[in-house]
Amino acid sequence: MGCTNCGVGTPKGCKNNGTCSSGGCNKLEVYDWLANVALPGGQTPYDIVEVRFKNSRKEFYRNTKNAALQAGDVLVVEGSPGQDVGVVSVVGELARIQVRKKAPGFKPMEAKKIKRVAEQEDIDKWIKARSLEKEVMYKSRTLAVNLGLQMKISDVEYQADLTKATFYYTAEGRVDFRQLIRDMANEFKIRIEMRQIGSRQEASRLGGIGSCGRELCCSTWLTDFRSVSTSAARYQQLSLNPQKLAGQCGKLKCCLNYELDMYLDAMKAFPKGDLKLRTEKGTAIHIKTDVFKQEMWYAYEGDFASGLIPMKPERVREVIKMNKEGKKPADLKDFMEVVVVDEPDYTNVVGQDSLNRFEHAFKKKKKKRPTKKGANNQNRGNRPNQPKNSREGQPKKGNSNLKPKGKSANLKSKGKPAQKANKPKDQLSKKSVQPKKANSNSKQSENTKIDGAVKPKQNNRRKRPNKRKPPNKNEKAD
Repeated sequence: MGCTNCGVGTPKGCKNNGTCSSGGCNKLEVYDWLANVALPGGQTPYDIVEVRFKNSRKEFYRNTKNAALQAGDVLVVEGSPGQDVGVVSVVGELARIQVRKKAPGFKPMEAKKIKRVAEQEDIDKWIKARSLEKEVMYKSRTLAVNLGLQMKISDVEYQADLTKATFYYTAEGRVDFRQLIRDMANEFKIRIEMRQIGSRQEASRLGGIGSCGRELCCSTWLTDFRSVSTSAARYQQLSLNPQKLAGQCGKLKCCLNYELDMYLDAMKAFPKGDLKLRTEKGTAIHIKTDVFKQEMWYAYEGDFASGLIPMKPERVREVIKMNKEGKKPADLKDFMEVVVVDEPDYTNVVGQDSLNRFEHAFKKKKKKRPTKKGANNQNRGNRPNQPKNSREGQPKKGNSNLKPKGKSANLKSKGKPAQKANKPKDQLSKKSVQPKKANSNSKQSENTKIDGAVKPKQNNRRKRPNKRKPPNKNEKAD
């Protein structure tokens, strides 16, 4: 639902298209639930109309011309002095109910009159007056600070004919603003009216969002401001933290009174909290009361480290009755009721009920690098420096044709069994020797000489053996 006076149905303020909790972009919006109810035959419509002005200011006007008006129509009404422009909020029988509720001593014959429906020229002048209000408010605050006045100007409302401006301010005490009125009259060249309001009326006029996430109650539907005391917070077992209990107006929140009657009725079923319970272990004092769980919490004096003891109201009455009879129970823990928690019928198969089931689920796993076939041989050449004892008996790199020197080579040749013993002697005698390449840059193929015959090398792929083979006597090197 969009605002009826916005033309296209889009509010100019909150840009919410009429979906806010107040029903539109206006404060203290009223829903006319009697709009579709026809009047009895022969009864004339009620001639008093409720007109809304800036923010939450509303007044009643008399429709002397019996014009057909509806909620949302823009009217030109009488001002003091001059004329003003407002929007119709309530008409008909609902306006009669509003008059009885808000103005019991209202006299219809003394009410101001409605002049006419506003024309485009009146609306343009009204919009121009609204555009001047923000700048005038800032200038008036500067004038008040220069005079050293302890006041806060929170809002300015221009009359539609640009002849008068009303300044709303808050102050803790009485303020002498006669010099301020003279300065503002000389500055703005209009008639000045000062009106003092309270902090709650200021929050109602300006509006805002409360700590609950909703619009302020005083700017949407609440019109009567009742006194709120800290006892309302005590009955509801709330911590007396002024930062949490205070609203945007700086006073205690009005919503503390909403559920106060329910808490007072529920507290009648509990024993008084100022009574102490005496036991053989010591004296227990009352700490808090849980209205919803029907429990009272006690703790021993001087032994708060042992913890709080929850007890039902019936068990507390039993201990109080024993104390009146001069008896003392051994311990209050004997009066505690153990609550058995029903376990679920199903079994947790996949571990979905575990609280820490996602702790190791999103850890990054290290990816293993793919190993190449010749990577092991390359890594062997990049070994760190080893001690001399570990390198004894190893051949020098780059010259694989040299025979190993020292005792270690002789020991290896002596202790190593003969390889390929199952092969015939002819194959052993014709075995080809494949010397390793001394220089990797040389691409010339190597030949071996066996029994005076030259035979080309058959296998160019070389595999480095784990252990060096001893030389064979039957083989002849070049």
